Parts: sequence; structure tokens; C-alpha cells
Amino acid sequence: MATTATPYGLKPLNEIGGLPYAGATRKLPITSGYNTNLFYGAVVTIATNGTIELVTTNGDNSTPFPAGTIGVFMGCSYTDATLGFVNRQMWPANTVASDALAFIVDDPNTLFQAQAAGIITQTDLGQNTHFNAVQSTSTGSTATGNSNTALDATTATTAGLLSESLTLLTHREVQLVMRLLMLSFSLTWATSTQTPLAYKGD
Repeated sequence: MATTATPYGLKPLNEIGGLPYAGATRKLPITSGYNTNLFYGAVVTIATNGTIELVTTNGDNSTPFPAGTIGVFMGCSYTDATLGFVNRQMWPANTVASDALAFIVDDPNTLFQAQAAGIITQTDLGQNTHFNAVQSTSTGSTATGNSNTALDATTATTAGLLSESLTLLTHREVQLVMRLLMLSFSLTWATSTQTPLAYKGD
């Protein structure tokens, strides 16, 4: 497990009960020409027009996730004017495609792995956290298609972005369960620095 800063957004691992994650996703539309990059591992929302957009708040108490927050972006498909039908790790901003679909992990029992922007210790168990910074069209790599969003290493007892049970893997990496209830989330840590971490949303 990494102890250096190499964040990658949220990565699905398995189900809370221990069943392996089998790659299940829900397909939801992306507006043709949507002007923001969507990176693998980014948290997304359903906009008022019923299409997928990037969540652009960091989920702390003052800027919670918006109503409509649905899950984690895992790639997309669309018909490219030159290449034909393609599956991609990311949605490139301003892509014109009338059949674009996002692949979203929206199962509330999915266990995710993420990296914090700093050191997380055993004393942080039972506390809350949020993203280190807001997601944007540039919070990821256009070369790999992956998000580079990290969790904030500063925890608090008040409600934050990600919650309910968090397990520490290393000084930076944790496992977490995110219950998406269209609101902000808070975190709870589990047992030791050697066991998996999980968290759920409020």
C-alpha cells in the first residue's frame, strides 16, 4: 500500500459483507458536449435534466454534496465520429456524442478504497472527513483517465463528506463504504492500522 501522495479518487473493492465486487454499474446518460472531464473514481451527480455531471463541492459541512449525488464514475461509452463506438476510462470534456453513457457504481453497500492527502492515524477512527479539494475538470489525468482526488487528512467529530465505518490500511490509504443519500457524509474508522477500513454516508 502506498505511503506517498498518489491519490486516485474512489476505487471499488468489494461489498460490505465480504462478497467480491463483480464490476456492476448503472448506465446513465451524459449530455452531448458536456464541458467537464469526468475521471475514473470521481463522484458524480444526476443533474436536473437527468444526465450525469461532476460533483463540484468537497462535501464538508459548508459545501455538502448536492441533492442528486448518485455514485462513482467508472468510465463511459459513446460513438466517436472517427473511431466509431468506444469505451473509455474517462469522459473528455466537450465530446459530441448523442449516445454517451456513464458507468456509475451506485450500490450503497460497495466498499471503496481511497487515499488521504496526509497522514491518518488510529486516533482518527470514529471521526468524519471530506475531500481534500473540490473536484474539477482538471482533478485527474487525461493520460490515464483516472481521478487524482484525495480525502482530507483532517478529521472532525461533526458530519462531513464520507461516513460511517472507515478502516485504516496504511498511513495514507483507507477502505470505506459510501452510502449515497444525496447529502453530505461522515466517516467512522474501524479497528487497527492493519485491517480494512470502511465508511458510510449519513
